[in-house]
Amino acid sequence: MAEGLKPLYSPEEIRSTIGRLAGEIRADYASRTPILVGVLKGAFVFLADLIRALEMPVEVDFIRLSSYGTRDVPTPKAVITKDIELSVEGRDVLVVEDIIDRGTTIEAVMDHLEGKNPATLRLCTLLLKEGGGTGRKIDYIGKEIGDGFVVGYGMDYKERYRELRALYTIDTKDGGD
Repeated sequence: MAEGLKPLYSPEEIRSTIGRLAGEIRADYASRTPILVGVLKGAFVFLADLIRALEMPVEVDFIRLSSYGTRDVPTPKAVITKDIELSVEGRDVLVVEDIIDRGTTIEAVMDHLEGKNPATLRLCTLLLKEGGGTGRKIDYIGKEIGDGFVVGYGMDYKERYRELRALYTIDTKDGGD
């Protein structure tokens, strides 16, 4: 493990959280086949584990936005760089996000998908930062966390640390090393 990383959640805690979320989602989507839209890149590991835990039919698509890139701070507005390919019109859609912080990215995603006329549009996040900004209802929340930049389990700092099996906070002031 790299210096400057502080443990946040172990792989076991992540699995337990995903199991709980999967149970809630299964109950809400019983006898339906929702489209799960993963927000790239950070949510890809969470989405894969969530799909396996759901043990029900789903369709999957991805959307990608740019807000950090290799910068330390996000841009004021998230821009869609890869749109979904499936038609969501009249379908049940569940957006799967890794972390909601300021809410800028998820607002852009939800506004964009609402314009495609889904039957239902819900939101699932593994992590919600305390005071995290979005006026939208978050239907499924894995864990609420305090301040800090989170890496591991698919989440990165300047494209590093995605491979870590657990979640950590990192001090970005020292460059993460």
